[in-house]
Amino acid sequence: MSRFLAPEAVADFDGVILDCRFSLADESAGRAAHAAGHVPGALHLDLNRHLSAPVAKHGGRHPLPEPAQFAACLAGFGIDRESNVLLYDDANYAFAARCWWMLRALGYRPPSFIDGGYRAWLAAGGVPATTTGDPEPVAAPEVPDHWPGCVDREDLAQYQADGARLVDAREAARYRGEMEPIDPVAGHIPGAENRPWQAFVDDHGRFRDTEQLRALWGDLVDAPLVVTYCGSGVSACVNLLSLSLLGRDDVLLYGGSWSDWCSYL
Repeated sequence: MSRFLAPEAVADFDGVILDCRFSLADESAGRAAHAAGHVPGALHLDLNRHLSAPVAKHGGRHPLPEPAQFAACLAGFGIDRESNVLLYDDANYAFAARCWWMLRALGYRPPSFIDGGYRAWLAAGGVPATTTGDPEPVAAPEVPDHWPGCVDREDLAQYQADGARLVDAREAARYRGEMEPIDPVAGHIPGAENRPWQAFVDDHGRFRDTEQLRALWGDLVDAPLVVTYCGSGVSACVNLLSLSLLGRDDVLLYGGSWSDWCSYL
């Protein structure tokens, strides 16, 4: 299980720190924020450049890269399977959780998070750095040729036919189809239940306690098979992380999510 490092303990962390800040509204904002100030020693890991493949007709807005490509990217950052990695963002884990899920899926050592993210670190007296040294590359390990724990549109249809519970992680208005600010079609996948990812994190950017998480998930915690999705397979990873905190590491991700699904409509 991933652990959450208190912001005041970050200075003593021994390992690789990854700054996962990103903005869906401005794809350069995360890199700019990192350049303006970051946790000392942190390297910037970009959602579009490092955690996604190029967009195609189908596959969603943030298709997963080939596993070997991601492993090579990590190796360039000096990360192998046994590396101690610390993640943070400033978006209630939305982007850091995507990196967590990808690392976990490929069998890397589970990373830690700065509890509360970058803002909590600043509030604890963290002094931002504006320069970062070059990482020492390592050899990339062998990884599977597919993403374990990830399903595509065809897989999803079969899982649903077999009784899987499907969870939509987007905010309620998007789930209901009342608004759609990003994708060309509004609505949700038939049969999906709504569990907005933002609900699992409190106003201080920290995950809610176990009792609260269980209450939010309800009977889904004990469902034999659960698949979750969001707009493009990013913020749904917060749902996956919250379930992992409850001991459910078998929940599946629909990688292409709604942006893939609606591309066939």
